[in-house]
Amino acid sequence: MSDQQAQPVFSIEKLYVKDISLEVPNTPHVYAEQQQPEVEMQMHTQAQKADEGYYESTLTITVTAKAGDKTYFLVEVAQAGVFQVRNVPDEDLEPILSIACPNILFPYVREVISDLVTRAGFPPVVLAPINFENLYLQRQAQEQSSAQDAPATIQ
Repeated sequence: MSDQQAQPVFSIEKLYVKDISLEVPNTPHVYAEQQQPEVEMQMHTQAQKADEGYYESTLTITVTAKAGDKTYFLVEVAQAGVFQVRNVPDEDLEPILSIACPNILFPYVREVISDLVTRAGFPPVVLAPINFENLYLQRQAQEQSSAQDAPATIQ
């Protein structure tokens, strides 16, 4: 194996909106509302192997604005990318797919959400930065804690 082949490779091959949804169920009455809605955000990341050395990473964010039981808007965007990842040790692959890829996708999904909300007639929603490394470390700690708490099985 030559030195060039052994070098780690990480590159963005393609970035795209995989799924997009906007709902404004209570128009036109919602535009006359004086009450400030509460904005809630949910996030999900997923990664899967697309081909040898290529992975698809998807960051899905759902933003809902409600006042009481009245929904002002609901927007969901799944921003995805195909990333080339080669010559990386197995133990480094999951952090790359769980931290680096979502970090690259986040500015795109934030822009799409802000644009959609504005096009729906509302002030833009600008999502605060997300620390994907911290989220990954928290998930790892939870998984380790769950594994330790699980009762041992004897076969």
